[in-house]
Amino acid sequence: MAGEQHLLSTEIVNRGIESSGPDAGSLTFSVRVRRRLPDFVQSVNLKYVKLGYHYLINHGIYLATVPLLVLVFSAELGSLSREELWRKLWDSTTGYDLATVLAFLGVLVFTLSVFFLSKPRPIYLLDFACYKPHDDLKVTKEQFIEMARKSGKFNEASLEFQKRIVESSGIGDETYVPKSIMSPENTATMKEGRAEASMVMFGALDELFEKTKIRPKDVGILVVNCSIFNPTPSLSAMIINHYKMRGNILSFNLGGMGCSAGIISLDLARDMLHANPNSYAVVVSTEMVGFNWYPGKERCMMIPNCFFRMGCSAILLSNRRRDYARAKYRLEHIVRTHKGADDRSFRSVYQEEDDQRFKGLKISKNLVEIGGDALKTNITTLGPLVLPFSEQLYFFATLIWRHLFGSGGGSQPKKPYIPDYKLAFEHFCVHAASKTVLDELQRNLELSEKNMETSRATLHRFGNTSSSSIWYELAYLEAKERIKRGDRVWQISFGSGFKCNSAVWRSLRRVGSPSRNPWLDCIDRYPPEAL
Repeated sequence: MAGEQHLLSTEIVNRGIESSGPDAGSLTFSVRVRRRLPDFVQSVNLKYVKLGYHYLINHGIYLATVPLLVLVFSAELGSLSREELWRKLWDSTTGYDLATVLAFLGVLVFTLSVFFLSKPRPIYLLDFACYKPHDDLKVTKEQFIEMARKSGKFNEASLEFQKRIVESSGIGDETYVPKSIMSPENTATMKEGRAEASMVMFGALDELFEKTKIRPKDVGILVVNCSIFNPTPSLSAMIINHYKMRGNILSFNLGGMGCSAGIISLDLARDMLHANPNSYAVVVSTEMVGFNWYPGKERCMMIPNCFFRMGCSAILLSNRRRDYARAKYRLEHIVRTHKGADDRSFRSVYQEEDDQRFKGLKISKNLVEIGGDALKTNITTLGPLVLPFSEQLYFFATLIWRHLFGSGGGSQPKKPYIPDYKLAFEHFCVHAASKTVLDELQRNLELSEKNMETSRATLHRFGNTSSSSIWYELAYLEAKERIKRGDRVWQISFGSGFKCNSAVWRSLRRVGSPSRNPWLDCIDRYPPEAL
């Protein structure tokens, strides 16, 4: 227990005056103990950095030999005059007949062709859409608790617990929930799930096809992810049926992969585009709030009720080189981390039944600590791919020094050098899970309020929309007109399993004010002072 004290933080709550009893009239307060995200950047493990450098070593031969060859070639040419150079070239080529020269040129062209054709095609993001529900589904925090009370499924203690969670969640008064959750009947039915899925998925896709002018029949690859609601036929089949897509479409439906499934779907779409040239791919990320509504009394299972809200994103990817001119972003890197081999991580977000046989997501009290460990692995793997060379060199040198010689024998361990990820990215889209998680991530990664504004604003306006939240965050940046040509965007998400995934995009052009965007009616009010 002593070793975990640095992970705990205290907060004074419930200040007041005792109204009765022997201590009437005296001041009272309670102390709440919270578990913080661990200082994972202070315990970077060398093996995680090796994962990132593995990607670079594959091309290390070019980094090592090309500069050397250029140096030798330049030195050789620099020692010759122009007349001597032409004479040397003429003397060296006149000794060959025409067949030899043509054969050499043929081999050279063939080699260059194989080199360029073997390189994976760039993956472009043409555009994306985020669904904005109708205003009649909008609820304040007070209305949310009142809806839970009217459903008749919770006692006063449970309602008070949910109220405390909602008040401290960082969620605002304009998030969206389906009307079905206020019903005293069972909301986790296939009918309600399909109705909500149709609303959010078709809403996002209609906007996407309208913005890109792409016909549904032109889409060759479709990837849909929804963690909890997985009907038969699948959600991807629902989309194909609704839009009458072509019969040879490559469709995939991912389930049970949590809030990080959006980047997993993106990774799958990327691999399929590499294997299928001249194709379009659509990725749909969503979660069904009504179907996941927990009506029981287990407090650890009530937490998802308080955070998750309606949302859906749809993105259009292309590997056609001619789409470069109209694409917004190019995919640079995807790094995925999975901690499922560890039992604690595996059970940190676990779907099961309670004593009353109600299904729900059981959230472990160690979730923040487990998430920090997964995030540590992910960012130290990503670092060598994105950080400037000077940062990589200094970080790697200090890491090797600590690995070989320790902290130097002092009484206080020497703080390791932490790379500045703000040098690698202009914009951060961190999964808007909760205010507590965002606070701890900001502290550990030493990010500024400006860096975290996107995530906090998304959590406040739309709540935790699961795997689609990182796209609402990118939509926020576009609505603020902050994306400039060459900017790098880091999307990072985490979810059950336990998984942490990162995607890195580079902007191909300045993104002006969008005509369709879920933030347009409220962007002038963000960020509010409350954030």
